[in-house]
Amino acid sequence: MSTVPDLSIPIALTIAGSDSGGGAGIQADLRTFAFHQVHGTSALTCITAQNTQGVTRVDALPPEAVVAQIAAVAGDIGVQAVKTGMLLNREIIAAVAQQAEELPLPNLVVDPVMVSRTGAQLIADEAIALLCTDLLPKARLTTPNRYEAQILADLEIHTLDDMKQAAERILQTHQPGAVLVKGGGMTGELRGVDVFADGTQLAVLQTQTVHTTDTHGTGCTLSAAIAANLALGRDLFSAVQHAKDYVTHALQHSLRIGHGQGPVGHFYSLLSSGR
Repeated sequence: MSTVPDLSIPIALTIAGSDSGGGAGIQADLRTFAFHQVHGTSALTCITAQNTQGVTRVDALPPEAVVAQIAAVAGDIGVQAVKTGMLLNREIIAAVAQQAEELPLPNLVVDPVMVSRTGAQLIADEAIALLCTDLLPKARLTTPNRYEAQILADLEIHTLDDMKQAAERILQTHQPGAVLVKGGGMTGELRGVDVFADGTQLAVLQTQTVHTTDTHGTGCTLSAAIAANLALGRDLFSAVQHAKDYVTHALQHSLRIGHGQGPVGHFYSLLSSGR
């Protein structure tokens, strides 16, 4: 009679939307968790119909359904780290913030999905306001892109000094544990340069620039990789560094699929050398 070994494995939870094209959202998060040998659990907030060319439909789940999913995972399995992605509306944000208050949801990484990398606002102003007041203060880390950081810091961002000032202002104004202002939306030599601030250190993080148009899911992947590394027991700054390296390699193996913007290659280590 065979027995199953008693393996202690870290658990991470993603609270985010579903991407039917598989490039972002919970699909990207769960693949990222798996790459890091972290068991992935999920709470869906919305269902999108999308592919490499864009989004054609979005359906929000009831806040009660989001809460039920989070409670089911936390109450039985438990988690070592949590990341949030697209929360979509005020009601879902309020529900998630309440769960973060009531349940053990440690190492909360909030990807404040409010504005796309091209500058298009994705959620309503009242939802942004609630995210700032109720969820960001509960985050160990928040990972805004350039345009999200501009909203959170109330500051135009054009230079590296602007990114640094924005990170520090977000810390002071919204009081997350730390901030990572992402430079994927920046231009020139600042593209891909991130700024990390936690109140004691201010660091500029840069990895190799990867020239590819297939970058769908990079934001989701980065925050998921940070959560995975936190679940593995790394300190926050080390988790961010490891996550950036992972995203860089995934970009180097991005997938040329569909007729639009393909996704990063989350499972690059499994791809044949000819890809």
